[in-house]
Amino acid sequence: MDNEILKMDISQLENKTRDELVDVAKEMGITNYTGLKKQDLIIRLLQAYTEQEGNTFCGGILEIMSDGYGFLRNDSLLPSSTDIYVSQSQIRRFGLRDGDMVVGQGRPARAGEKYFSLLRIEAVNDINPELAKSRPHFGSLVPTFPDKLINLEGPDNDLASRLLNLVAPIGRGQRGLIVSPPKSGKTTLLKSIANSAMANYNDLHLMVCLIGERPEEVTDMKRSVRGEVIAATFDEPVEDHTRVAGLALNRSKRMVESGKDVLMLLDGITRLTRSYNLAMPSSGRTLSGGIDPGALYPAKHFFGAARNTEEGGSLTIIATCLIDTGSRMDDLIYEEFKGTGNMELHLNRRLADRRVYPAIDIERSGTRREELLLDGPTLQKAWLLRRMVSMIASDSPNYAEAMERVLERMKKTKSNAEFLATLGQTA
Repeated sequence: MDNEILKMDISQLENKTRDELVDVAKEMGITNYTGLKKQDLIIRLLQAYTEQEGNTFCGGILEIMSDGYGFLRNDSLLPSSTDIYVSQSQIRRFGLRDGDMVVGQGRPARAGEKYFSLLRIEAVNDINPELAKSRPHFGSLVPTFPDKLINLEGPDNDLASRLLNLVAPIGRGQRGLIVSPPKSGKTTLLKSIANSAMANYNDLHLMVCLIGERPEEVTDMKRSVRGEVIAATFDEPVEDHTRVAGLALNRSKRMVESGKDVLMLLDGITRLTRSYNLAMPSSGRTLSGGIDPGALYPAKHFFGAARNTEEGGSLTIIATCLIDTGSRMDDLIYEEFKGTGNMELHLNRRLADRRVYPAIDIERSGTRREELLLDGPTLQKAWLLRRMVSMIASDSPNYAEAMERVLERMKKTKSNAEFLATLGQTA
């Protein structure tokens, strides 16, 4: 084997084309590389080189402690015995930050040590560690309105994704709220968004953050979507909920700083706020419903991180928010978050009870500055659809009938363009 190949670092590998990297992989005897993206293939090559040299290849999401050192956490983002210790000097040298994805060479714990230690850093967020030092801070990036549509229309003809494209389009950097009564299909809708986005885009990094969910829902989500699923179930301590959410947010921020586009689906903002309410020390003030005002800030900080940036990266957050649960606290949380997003999608319980899916309330749903995402003719037809639904559903009992007629019509067409064309003919 060519020794020059084995001595390559990440900067040399990044300068090669994917075909050249495939040739290197063949020469090193690596298998199962055909479906990998270029960056994933580079990491696989670094891993193979490290292991052939007799060292241990390790990686994880960095969490920095108050004393300056840190640990690389595994997929759960919670402390465990398999964490990798990262020294304070390495963190300072490479300018590492909370949430960085760090991979490199490690060594087993010596006598008196509890954890593996990181010896050499090979990559930070899939880029050269030396370049990671000069990246901008998330807070210094200039936020702008989303102007690039995440097209959810795909070959599977998913009605939820198609309707979402028309009534509440999602752009890169959108801050969206799915307002839903219980059992209205919000989790199913999130799965549709995730699968449609992943089917259409290779440059979009998907993160699904499940807070306070049922364990079986977490398993189902991991099996259903092709992306990063981060979860803290309802039977875990609330401190784990807030810790996982915070590290997931930092992870997404670090990727945006590197110029990447991230789509985060949060289920849900209501349970996250409840967890902060229980985990934070009391401020001595209480709002109606028993919520501490201080618990709203970290949840708003999470949701408010969604933005499109002038510098190139974007963080899209679509979060679910519960209403009509019978809890005054949940109603207050919704009132606090209402208006903070630039896209709202309302689900209708009456439609869900009649097993109409998707149970989207077209009249109450929408996106701010949607003209930046949809072209002129499509926008005009989308407004026409709204007016038609509004005319049919002038009284509430007819709304379910109006939605059923819209969905039946969509089923007969293979694309939104075809559906909108028939809409114009009838009108």
